[in-house]
Amino acid sequence: MQPKSIANRTFNQATQSHTDRVEIDRPVVVHAQDYAAGWHTSVHWHARSQLAYASAGIMTVETEQGMWVVPPQRAVWIPAGIRHSIQSAGALAMRSIYIEPEVVSWLPPTCCVVNITPLLRELIGRAAELPQQYPLGGREERLMRLILDEIRELPIAPLHLPEPHDQRLRRITAALKHDPADRRTLEAWGRTVGASSRTLARLFRLQTGMSYQQWQRQVRLLAGLIRLADGQPVTEVALEVGYDSPSAFIAMFKRALGTTPSQYFFQADRMSKSSSGILNPRV
Repeated sequence: MQPKSIANRTFNQATQSHTDRVEIDRPVVVHAQDYAAGWHTSVHWHARSQLAYASAGIMTVETEQGMWVVPPQRAVWIPAGIRHSIQSAGALAMRSIYIEPEVVSWLPPTCCVVNITPLLRELIGRAAELPQQYPLGGREERLMRLILDEIRELPIAPLHLPEPHDQRLRRITAALKHDPADRRTLEAWGRTVGASSRTLARLFRLQTGMSYQQWQRQVRLLAGLIRLADGQPVTEVALEVGYDSPSAFIAMFKRALGTTPSQYFFQADRMSKSSSGILNPRV
C-alpha cells in the first residue's frame, strides 16, 4: 500500500552521485538498476544531465522547485547540477541515461516528465547492454547519437507539481500533499496561515503558475497516480484523494491525461511486457 503523503526532502546539502565520480570519457552512458520496494535516495546531484526512465514501477522525484511523479514507461529529465531525491514505494526498474551537459544544451534547463516512444525504449535497452567505455566510431556510438535524436522529440507529460516559496503557501501545499482530500477553501486557509484569500490566490498564480483550484486538482491527480500504480482500486483511490465518486475522479484523470486510469496503466503494462525487461525513457 502506498503512503498517503510524500514528505519534502531537505535540499540545503546534497551529495554528488557516485556515478559522477567514476571516470567515464563517453558523452553518453546508460546505467540499468533494479530496486526493491521502499528504495529512496538522499538529496544529491549529478555533474551530468540525467534521463531517468521507469520501465517498471513508479517513482517520485523532488527538487526545490517541486515534485514530479513518473509512472511506468515514462521518464524524468533532470538537468546537471539540480539537487534532487528519488523514491519508490514499490519495486522499481530504472534505466538512466547520463549525458554531458554541453551535448544536450538544447534540452530544458528544468525537470520535466516525458512519454517514452517504443523506439527509444528499445534503443535504451540495447544501450544498457553496452560497456560504459564502449568503442567510439562504430555502431555503439551511432546508437548513442540516435538516442539523443529521439530524446529531442519526446513530448512532455503534465505530471509536475510546482512548489511555491512563500512560507504561508508552503504550509498549505504541505498539508495538501499529506492529505489531498483536504477540502478547505482559500478563505479557510487564510484564517490558518494569517493572510487574506485574495493575497493567497495572487501568490498561487505568481509562484506556481496555477490557481489554488488547479494546484489542488494536480496534487490529487499525482496522488491518485501513485495509488493506482500500487494496485489500489479506482473507487478507493477516488475517495482517498477527495472525490465524491469514481466517475468524478475518472473525468478529471481523463481531462488531464487524455485517457481513463485503466487504459493508462493497461498501455504501460503492455509496453513493459513487450519490451522484455528493456527500459522506457522520457525527457
